[in-house]
Amino acid sequence: MYKAYFHLARNPFELTPDPNFLFSTRRHNEALAALYHGIRRHKGFVVVTGEVGTGKTLLLRCLLQLLQQSKDISYAYLFNSRLCPTEFLQYVVSDFGLSASGKNKGELLLALGHFLVSRGSKKLTTVLILDEAHHLDAEILEEVRLLTNLETAEDKLLQIVLVGQPELDEKLDSMGLRQLKQRIALRARLEPLDSEETRGYIERRLEIAGTNPEADALFPEQTIMAVYRHSQGFPRLINTICENALIIAYARQIKSVTPDIIEDVAREFRLDIVTSPPVYTRMGVQRAINAVPDLYSLLQEAVGEESDMGVPSGVRVSKHEPYI
Repeated sequence: MYKAYFHLARNPFELTPDPNFLFSTRRHNEALAALYHGIRRHKGFVVVTGEVGTGKTLLLRCLLQLLQQSKDISYAYLFNSRLCPTEFLQYVVSDFGLSASGKNKGELLLALGHFLVSRGSKKLTTVLILDEAHHLDAEILEEVRLLTNLETAEDKLLQIVLVGQPELDEKLDSMGLRQLKQRIALRARLEPLDSEETRGYIERRLEIAGTNPEADALFPEQTIMAVYRHSQGFPRLINTICENALIIAYARQIKSVTPDIIEDVAREFRLDIVTSPPVYTRMGVQRAINAVPDLYSLLQEAVGEESDMGVPSGVRVSKHEPYI
């Protein structure tokens, strides 16, 4: 609606997690590196947590694109964690392309075991990705742990990625899941953006969307500070605020988003009455804007090189589009 008015090629603040819009902060680079390294080096368990709206889904979409480009990797992606143990196994087995119809739990485990052993003997990588893992109950998490018993003396046959909100950390810290916690090889946590990162995030999205760098700023400095104040650096809220602000600016026929528009959006979404978010410590994290290499691009190049190294023919690569 407003793209032509602001001379944009695409909507800059869509909520859909598009990897092209990945904004590399140090935390996001660390998390993506942990995920990819953990899978590639067969570390077994990798866990990534973060508050609602910190970019976990976008990070997963980037990871899935990388995995889809790798001919030696097959993955199952579970996005609905509210399943009983048998339903969980049926879903996993089916998503790996195996027959799960009419099989009991023992038969499902046997089929999955043969599948993993076969791929492991060919030095192929198999991954189970569990999104919204904070919803998994203890029984399912125990099933997940038991799946890691499928290993050789040298290697883990199944790589498992758990992604969820901070409640997942609390579950993993419980006494009943201490065996699972001890098997986690890599952990990372996503945090909200700081004020400088928020500025870089907004400017980067506008740049990708085709804004004219020579024109007056669509989001001036004071406007960006208002966005940060109300979003507290959560990327999803930044997108929501900025998207609605552009719509209002278009309706008012003005070429620049003013701070009062941000205030109007905040009131409309009741952001001005939300309690203060949790306090996050940054442990001396350096600003990453224009300083941290785009890890996603570097990994894409690496994946391209791997694809040319010659992988056994006939290897099945999961082509599933992740449900976001």
